[in-house]
Amino acid sequence: MSEENLYTFENPEYRRTYWHTCSHVLAQAMKRLHPEVKLAIGPSIENGFYYDFDVEKPFTEEDLAALEAEMRKICKEKLKLERFELPRAEAIRFMEEKEEPYKVELIQDLPEDAHISFYKQGEFTDLCAGPHLDSTGRIKGNAIKLTSATGAYWRGDSKRKMLQRIYGVAFPKKEELDEYLARQAEALKRDHNKLGRELEFFTTVDTIGQGLPVLLPKGARVIQTLQRWVEDVEQAHDYQLTKTPLFAKREFFKISGHWDHYLDGMFVMGDPDDYTKECFALRPMTCPFQYQVFLNRQRSYRDLPMRLGETSTLFRNEDSGEMHGLIRVRQFTISEGHNIVRPDQLEEEFRDCLELAKYFLGTVGLLDGCTFRFSQWDPANPNNKYEGTAEQWEHAQSTMKQILDDLGVEYTVGIDEAAFYGPKLDIQYHNVFGKEDTLVTIQIDMLLAQRFGMYYIDENGEKALPYILHRTSLGCYERTLAYLIEAYAGALPTWMAPEQVRFLAVTDRANGYCREQAAALRALGFRVTVDDRNEKIGKKIRDAQMEKIPYMLIVGDRDVENGTVSPRHRADGDLGAMPMEQFIALLKGVVDGKEKK
Repeated sequence: MSEENLYTFENPEYRRTYWHTCSHVLAQAMKRLHPEVKLAIGPSIENGFYYDFDVEKPFTEEDLAALEAEMRKICKEKLKLERFELPRAEAIRFMEEKEEPYKVELIQDLPEDAHISFYKQGEFTDLCAGPHLDSTGRIKGNAIKLTSATGAYWRGDSKRKMLQRIYGVAFPKKEELDEYLARQAEALKRDHNKLGRELEFFTTVDTIGQGLPVLLPKGARVIQTLQRWVEDVEQAHDYQLTKTPLFAKREFFKISGHWDHYLDGMFVMGDPDDYTKECFALRPMTCPFQYQVFLNRQRSYRDLPMRLGETSTLFRNEDSGEMHGLIRVRQFTISEGHNIVRPDQLEEEFRDCLELAKYFLGTVGLLDGCTFRFSQWDPANPNNKYEGTAEQWEHAQSTMKQILDDLGVEYTVGIDEAAFYGPKLDIQYHNVFGKEDTLVTIQIDMLLAQRFGMYYIDENGEKALPYILHRTSLGCYERTLAYLIEAYAGALPTWMAPEQVRFLAVTDRANGYCREQAAALRALGFRVTVDDRNEKIGKKIRDAQMEKIPYMLIVGDRDVENGTVSPRHRADGDLGAMPMEQFIALLKGVVDGKEKK
């Protein structure tokens, strides 16, 4: 990056520093207007910043407006930000005197010999590691917007107190803020959490639970279409289909390492600490279950590569604050698979996994919006998150780097983003609000084969351990559906649309003909309905347009007489009267070609 761009929003570090400073300005404004409020944490995030507050009542729009005004005032004051440190004991006393219990708790979690850093701006001081801008005057006051207020549990723990979180965003120029807000307004129109409900793809029910969406017939049909397609393509690429249990005993997950490294993310049935009784858990992944296919009998080097695929239902106990529509849920379906390979097959199989994922993402229309992240371990992780030795990790990561470089993959590096058993390539995608999530993952696993005793007999008659590639084709179907709704604003391509064709009878006399032709189309495998309501044709067309139906077949008396239909495409408009056979050929071409229309 050029020197002149170091202190612009083109530099992610500067952007994060800018927003982090804004969070401190928000906290200062809060303490000025509401001195009784207790401060929690206020970081920068991917698309702005937030701050958590302990307050008696939820914030109103009027509260946010008043805070914005005070933040602008603080920016005009050009307060210098000064960093200082205190020993841990003094830091605790300092925050106790300020009656900030959440800050005290954060400090108490730090080591005894730690020196704690603070940042002071005017009368306000906050616990923080930094970095920050040198002055509040660096922030453009009229380019700050507090976007929303919501509840958030302290430290993400549903057993702790519910705090109030205020989100905000800021830019160096007012014009940039205006552009951002315009994009957000457009994003709201495409937000799957809103549009997907309006179009009746899914719903949620409080009494069922958070993160447990109900797929309505439309959503279920789209996912079924994608699932069948993925399974058929994988079969053509020599993947063997498996179907494995949804839960297993505690001892099984202990072998895999998930019990020790992922227990907080699992739904457990029974007392995990009572070893006098059986304890089960719903599976958060499929890998150890699929390994049993390999282990069913002794394998030879001639049996490899073994490619296993499964449409898996998985369960993960995600934090309540992370739930969002179909993007992050607690039960989901995924095109999961594992390639068990010899060392000499690793690069070719990795390439094929990547090319297959790119094919699927490209066909559904999401690939152009994807980025690639090489997720690596962090040997300094204080939580002892990773299995294996430093040598094993360095070997796996250097192997994966070589493969990615050989394939010409452009990627960023994510430190401490690896799975506990190996590095991975994450294919990332952003929702309409800019939040990034993983769509597809390909992982190199050098540990679990040994844990499960997955040896094969090599060409010399010796026992050898394979590599395992953990991979997905299209990732989580629920998340993919969410992104498709947003990418196409609900107007999914014809081949995957839940309803592809709707007959619209102009008069009651055409109803019988419409039903007859609809039945013929259904027999060919197309998804078709008939609108035979006693409504004017204009309303029928408007309703079909609102429901994003790809093809409307308008049928009047002349069409009945001539054996024709008058197709109307939701984007292309009227296509003119044509024989039914001609329309079938048109529709078949669009669907079979998986055209994005």
